[in-house]
Amino acid sequence: MKCLVINLDRSPDRLVHMIAEFARIGTAFERIAAVDARSHPELAQQPQHPIYGVRRLLGSEIACLHSHRACWSILACDEARYGAIFEDDVVFSANAGPLLADDGWIPADADIIKLETYFRRTLIHRRSISAGHGFSTSRLYKNHPGTGGYIISRQAALDLLEATEKINVTADDLIFTPALRSSSSKKIYQLVPALCVQDQFVGNRLPSLLGRERDALCAVDELAVKRKRPATARILKEAGRIQRWIVDFCRFRRHIVVPFDSTGQTSRPLDGSLAAPLPSVAL
Repeated sequence: MKCLVINLDRSPDRLVHMIAEFARIGTAFERIAAVDARSHPELAQQPQHPIYGVRRLLGSEIACLHSHRACWSILACDEARYGAIFEDDVVFSANAGPLLADDGWIPADADIIKLETYFRRTLIHRRSISAGHGFSTSRLYKNHPGTGGYIISRQAALDLLEATEKINVTADDLIFTPALRSSSSKKIYQLVPALCVQDQFVGNRLPSLLGRERDALCAVDELAVKRKRPATARILKEAGRIQRWIVDFCRFRRHIVVPFDSTGQTSRPLDGSLAAPLPSVAL
């Protein structure tokens, strides 16, 4: 399976990190130069999806989308049915290598398999399919943020390219938010436990470049919502939550915070020190 890693030219430390991570699991990868918002301000002029209302997408969010589009373009032309895409701040499970080396474990109807966890509650089907090596897959039914690591089919890559040809939307909303048509029409699976996780959750040596800007916006938005929400609205919200839980239970779905398979994952300095030979890297 072809593995692509998105990396900014001005982030060589993150490339060093990814070379070490892929060496640790014995897998080759190809570096894809990320689209830099600083060099492409014109991208912000493209219309954005109405799901965001009056909020304008950050330049870095738009650049992130177009970085993923570059990967989709490559996989859409590849002979393989599936390919894997990673951002340059993930940490792998020690058991990641075998799953990235062979796509035989992928469910036949899968369009996308989310490999990472964001440690937020999401919704999956109670029936799971073994992926081997201690992993399983389950259908994903609720938004699960993050595009740090996922597998995508050649056809899904083509579809997402078409869906974003003339409109901007964040990459994780596009793929993992069921409210969007491009996401709801896809059969998306979650790998349990997660194969990878962003470093900010396990080491915080590589703080999310996009997360800082998003967090600042979310803090302002959440404060405004809390100030405006009356007691009746809170009661109705809780009643709706209980109702949705009952419906999900009847549909054989369960809420879960997807764990990370940290077996064998150890701390490693960012100076590129390795205990294994470097993998093949296409730059």
